[in-house]
Amino acid sequence: MDDVANHFITTNQTAIQLAVALLLGALIGIERGWVAREQKSGERIAGIRTHALVGLLGGISALLSDALASWAFPLLFLAVAIIALVAWQARVRVSHDYSITGLIGLLLTFCFGAVAVAVDMALATALAVVTAVILDNKHEIHGLLGKLQAHELDAGLKLLLISVVMLPLLPDQGVGPGNVLNPYQIWWMVVMIASISFIGYFAIRVGGTEKGILFTGLFAGLSSSTALTLHFARQSRHAPALGPLLAAGILLACGTMFPRILLYTAVINPALLPGLLLPVGLMALLLYVPALRLWWRHHRASQVKKPVLTQNPLELRTALLLGALLAIIMVLGEWLRGAMGDTGIYLLAASSGVADVDAITLSLNRMSRGNLDMSTAVLGIIIAASVNNLVKTGLAAGFGNRHLGWQVGLPMVLSLVTGLGVAWWM
Repeated sequence: MDDVANHFITTNQTAIQLAVALLLGALIGIERGWVAREQKSGERIAGIRTHALVGLLGGISALLSDALASWAFPLLFLAVAIIALVAWQARVRVSHDYSITGLIGLLLTFCFGAVAVAVDMALATALAVVTAVILDNKHEIHGLLGKLQAHELDAGLKLLLISVVMLPLLPDQGVGPGNVLNPYQIWWMVVMIASISFIGYFAIRVGGTEKGILFTGLFAGLSSSTALTLHFARQSRHAPALGPLLAAGILLACGTMFPRILLYTAVINPALLPGLLLPVGLMALLLYVPALRLWWRHHRASQVKKPVLTQNPLELRTALLLGALLAIIMVLGEWLRGAMGDTGIYLLAASSGVADVDAITLSLNRMSRGNLDMSTAVLGIIIAASVNNLVKTGLAAGFGNRHLGWQVGLPMVLSLVTGLGVAWWM
């Protein structure tokens, strides 16, 4: 009785797998048939019926390879490839269309049918859906490629180099003084910073000027709020009437630094989040609210062009320098903590915050996973962020007009005083 039940279950499972293989082929065939819907019957190499049958054939080939001979799948795959190639050559003679996308899609359909039967139906389904989306968005993909600039492609390739190539090669163990340096984790933090900057760059690039200063300021905080502060400050001298909007953009960009800090902490050391959430949240709120208020009162003014991004979103040299800076800060932090206690950490945070807040934030997060007290790490991060925003306030006041200096300076000072006070009290 058990043998009959097991046979029934196996038969049903096989039937379901073959049905999925057929449906996945039909899915890709619908997309291919839609593209070639204007062609007459018989002029298409493969439409919905052909793709559905090829998907089913792929599933059957997987069954035959398992039940009869291992050569069944490669032999049938080769047969489908030869038939498709002959049809493609015949079409080329008439249409002079040399694209092999349809040919590759047909071969993939065969493979998806085999995967649905022999490997995993969910995986085959996901792959088929992604393939159909890629096939259906030909013009959109080509349009994006046409808009891509050479230095942006170079930056994307470099990001892949430092993440998927270099990162796995580094040892995941402590080295150096006190074993405080972990090459894998330091480089992983570099990759994380580079990725966020890369995304922020393209958020500004894709957003366009029509989205206005609100969108630009918000996403500039992911890439370079300092660069945006300088750009908007200079612009306020040439267009004083736009000063309130420019101030709103600066405040938004500087405020976005705080969600970024929380993101780093959530990924590296979630245990530090409860101590950071209140002071960092208040500091961000005290910048966002004045920014939104300024924008709401003056948003009818002409929109400001987004910052001109002429540099690479990611330079490999910058990543290497940041990695070295992280290592130096971690070694100095360990030495200062031993020599001066918490005071040394606070001095290091203040000096690091003048130029950059990411490196010290990541370093203190990493150190708090070891023997650095949580409250010390929280206060150090708040000090670094406060000093960093204080420097941007000076840039706004020095390079912008007087009104911009006040509109940026007052919320900045209130934000840093509140954040330092809450962090100290906690």
